Amino acid sequence: MPTRRHFLAGSAAALGLAGLPTAPEAQAAAPAPHGATTAGTATPNLVVILADDLGYGDLGAYGQQLITTPRIDRLAAEGLRFTDAYSTAAVCAPSRCSLLTGLHTGHSAVRANPNGAPGALKAGDTTFAEVLRARGYRTAVIGKWGFGPEEGDQPSHPNSRGFEEFYGYIDHGHAHQYYPQYLWHNGAKETIAANANGAKGAYAPQLIERRALDFIDAHAAEPFLLFLTPTVPHAPSDIPDVGAYASRTWTQQNKGHAAQITSFDTLVGKVTDRLRALGIAENTVVLVTSDNGPHEEGGVNPDLFDANGPLRGYKRNLYEGGIRVPLIAWSPGRIGAGTSDRPTPLTDVLPTLAELGGAPAPTDIDGLSAAPLLAGSTDAARHNHLYWYRDERGVTSRANAQDDGRATWLAEAVRKDDWKAVRFAPVRDRALPDAQWQVELYDLASDLGEQRDVAAVNPSVVTGLVALMRSSWADAYARRPFGVRAQVQGPAVPGQAFTVTATLGNGSGKPWTRALLALHAPAGWQVRATTATGQDLLAAGAALTTTWRVTPPATAAAGTSWPLTVDGTAESPTGPLRYSATERVSTVPAAPLTDSYLSDLAWVSATNGWGPVERDRSNGRNAAGDGTPISFGGVTYAKGLGVHAPSEVVYHLGGTADRFTALVGIDDFSKNQAATGATKASVRGDGKVLFTSGKLTGAGGPVPVDLDVRGVKLLHLVVEDANANTALDHTSWALARVTVR
Repeated sequence: MPTRRHFLAGSAAALGLAGLPTAPEAQAAAPAPHGATTAGTATPNLVVILADDLGYGDLGAYGQQLITTPRIDRLAAEGLRFTDAYSTAAVCAPSRCSLLTGLHTGHSAVRANPNGAPGALKAGDTTFAEVLRARGYRTAVIGKWGFGPEEGDQPSHPNSRGFEEFYGYIDHGHAHQYYPQYLWHNGAKETIAANANGAKGAYAPQLIERRALDFIDAHAAEPFLLFLTPTVPHAPSDIPDVGAYASRTWTQQNKGHAAQITSFDTLVGKVTDRLRALGIAENTVVLVTSDNGPHEEGGVNPDLFDANGPLRGYKRNLYEGGIRVPLIAWSPGRIGAGTSDRPTPLTDVLPTLAELGGAPAPTDIDGLSAAPLLAGSTDAARHNHLYWYRDERGVTSRANAQDDGRATWLAEAVRKDDWKAVRFAPVRDRALPDAQWQVELYDLASDLGEQRDVAAVNPSVVTGLVALMRSSWADAYARRPFGVRAQVQGPAVPGQAFTVTATLGNGSGKPWTRALLALHAPAGWQVRATTATGQDLLAAGAALTTTWRVTPPATAAAGTSWPLTVDGTAESPTGPLRYSATERVSTVPAAPLTDSYLSDLAWVSATNGWGPVERDRSNGRNAAGDGTPISFGGVTYAKGLGVHAPSEVVYHLGGTADRFTALVGIDDFSKNQAATGATKASVRGDGKVLFTSGKLTGAGGPVPVDLDVRGVKLLHLVVEDANANTALDHTSWALARVTVR
């Protein structure tokens, strides 16, 4: 996975390739991405500003009367205002995933807000930052990321998903704090001393604003992408000063909420002022939008502000008020003033930015480029239909009333032309037969407020739209390879070779030429390609795969994590490309020489669904001791190992062990947190499956494990989700122990 260190190296020498160490097989034909861009040239800077829970009617340009938003209103008057723009979900995590990846919620990796385990992006989830990075853009996300786990150097971290600079909140829940005790800068926490012990000395949106302006200043002379994601106006309605709203007779929560929206407006104004001051406004495209409809949390009354305008519904509803959002595109001299009623979901952001930046985009996304609209053309492609999915367990009163008490039911919606269908499943099972869903139909042309359900008199329309819902969903959405992906068949034993395989995938719609893969290892490591590293022509949809044998020096330190970076370069019809991926490989710790509990051994690697693997800690809370105590059915066992599915923990046995024994199951703590959790555990030795548990549940109790592991060098403990829901899925290995001959 890419790391900050690698991104900074890749940005050296004015974004050319000279700043990176180059493996021998890569030295001949590595093209450099395009260089710095100045105002007035064809390749624009790109700024996407995403509000959190800003409703369709919360801006003056969309009819707001009580809250002042003069700076955004000016952008709307000078630029292109979309009347039919849509978030891709009614809550933030799935909406933001779709915005980043161009996939609607029937295909995307994150389809619901977190319930226990946070949603996470994976290595195959190509973001618009990765797409633009390949063309030399400097990239940053500043503000709320919203995907876990909350740690650096993992596949869902912004630095691993194309953003070379990150400042803000990783985790969805942490982002609800306006006076946090820390924020993340790339892979490290930065403590905010002014907020220690509950103090309110530093307001996070102001810190985010400062970092965003600094990023613009630092990269004004080169193409940049800034994804600016302040947390306003999400609840709570915290703000240092309610300003012009102090004299209103509203509640303090409503005053704070209004002030948050005005502060968002001020932030947008400061960004555009800085662009003008630097002389790059004419060469920058700014998009301003929101992740879903207006909230009613923390005492805020959206009806006071008419926050959803003429629309029905709020955040969490699949009616228009929950998913239709403001969208304004602004670039003086580049985007003319006007409005567009093209139904435009935020899945369109990725292909639009790609086209503006001259970058190939994946063809297996759901988004369509709106770049022609921004240029004044009426020929932008239109969607056959738009699709939404909801799996939400949170309930708010107004949203629940709009849903007629069905706020926690599974729901889907589809829009085709002016027809809009919404349907609800009375049980939490998407495979429920169509006849058991409750379906509503609305004609948006004559009933924008969705007040008249006309399903009964239009059965054929309902049948067609339900069929579109079914066809829009995939339990697992297989992606074509795009960019670089690497796989390390480690771990690394000093002095012994292991295999690294990488793929450069042309998932775009046009052929690439001069495709090349290169592997960069730490100094002193030997790298030998065993298959071809280059290909003259890489057709659309094709991939170049290369394998290397990599040998760490005999003196490599044991128990250490090492970076291996793969660069994939090619020439596209719009210019040179460069994709990068960094994976880490660990040198093995010493093999056990005596009988040992695994909680007393160092692991080779630990991949955990979310949060740290709990070794020598009781659910991550207690001090180190004798291993995590694990309770099954009221019986407590010592020497445990707690994980969150999906997980894989690898130990080096080195062929010294005789047997491995354990109890594995969903422990009492986890069962009490989420009774619907279900997992499956397996044990592998040197790649061979030695044990599979079957389905584990809290009610079913633990399963004993007793295995012959003679000759096994690497022992893998694997836990997977077994029922594809968002339950806690915490699983424990109790009394996990190896005996040594």
